[in-house]
Amino acid sequence: MGKGAHVKGWRGLAVGAAAVAVAVAGCGTSTNDSGGNSGEAKTLTVWLMDGSAPETLTNALNKEFQDSHSGVTVNYEVQKWTGIQEKLTTALASNNPPDVIELGNTQTAKFAADETLLDLSGDVSNLNGDQWLGGLKDSLTWNGKQYGMPFYAANRTVVYRTDLFQAAGIEPPKSRDEWVAAIEKLKTANAADPEFQSLYLPGQSWYALLSFIWDEGGDVAKAQGSAWAGALNTPEAKAGLDFYKKLVDTSGTKAPKDVDEATPQQFEVFAKGKVGMMIALPWELGSAVKADPTLKDKTAAFPIPSKTAGKTAPVFLGGSNLAIPGGSKNQDLAKEYLKLLSSAKYQDQLAEAGAVPGTSKDTAKLATSPLGKALAASAPTGKVTPTTPTWAAVEAGQNPLKDMLTAYLTGAKSLDQATSDANTALSKTLGG
Repeated sequence: MGKGAHVKGWRGLAVGAAAVAVAVAGCGTSTNDSGGNSGEAKTLTVWLMDGSAPETLTNALNKEFQDSHSGVTVNYEVQKWTGIQEKLTTALASNNPPDVIELGNTQTAKFAADETLLDLSGDVSNLNGDQWLGGLKDSLTWNGKQYGMPFYAANRTVVYRTDLFQAAGIEPPKSRDEWVAAIEKLKTANAADPEFQSLYLPGQSWYALLSFIWDEGGDVAKAQGSAWAGALNTPEAKAGLDFYKKLVDTSGTKAPKDVDEATPQQFEVFAKGKVGMMIALPWELGSAVKADPTLKDKTAAFPIPSKTAGKTAPVFLGGSNLAIPGGSKNQDLAKEYLKLLSSAKYQDQLAEAGAVPGTSKDTAKLATSPLGKALAASAPTGKVTPTTPTWAAVEAGQNPLKDMLTAYLTGAKSLDQATSDANTALSKTLGG
């Protein structure tokens, strides 16, 4: 991890996953097309996000595409995540939108529902569809149709101090029970230090909570016809929330119970050397190492364990998709661009940069480091939040999952009351 642009990419990834819901002006799907090798002068405009793909990759990709398409120039523009939802809304409603765009995976449903993206259902096989990362494919599916192609993903793993594990005689756990035992051993081995935390876990790290709910066989919401309703008051969701509390109570975490991992940034806490583990995204480890370079040689990661020994818990896949605006004047060229980007040649380069490739199940290039191995092991069973345009309002507003966590962890509400109240609030938001 540690390359500057790539670290920014994971920051962008987080921003994309918390996109604000806005009304998107509808724009009909165009049927125009463009021949790939006609020699006619054409410009293919591509918008990718800051830090998403290494410059070496995009330089090589754009050169290869231009060399194989006579008369075509790729107008490659790097966009900032800040304000991108509004910028895309305006661009997609115009008469001259870009031809290829990158979307955060929780943004995609909104634009698909408003019919501003090209239906690519008939092109899936041509875009290496059999290699698509399952969770990102789900985020691209709207009313049974595919509105883009997976780009890349990242997920949370448990980042840990190898030196502290070794000193306490701990191996990376293979189950939740082993994880709790490791937390307790770390706490015992470092009992002389009152500032030590076996696991730093803020009260509102709801993305981590998703793993525990999914691992129990539950979910945060369920589709009911064309609508969605909360599922937080089920036995499975309650069991996931209860395990979260077990981690908090066992770990001795000093993290506030009313904030998430960004307040303060948990990598800053980890970098101070008083923490054994944190549930983190790749960029957070990179930022911790940047803050304290000595951590580079004494940190590693393991997948979030499942309650079933030997398995990994499902993880939230934060990531990006690629789509073609319905109003693009160069739709065929755009499809060919996506086809090239979906090839193993460029997906391997994404993996080498530390991302989970979106259109390749071959993660050998990723699994060359402890962190990469952990990412590769857990990504195949990764999932996404409900694919509905109304989900963005859940994250942007008074997130019921955060309120539920704080209420239960502080004892303000019982397990049943916390889940019931959160479920009512979630259903109201998802119902629009």
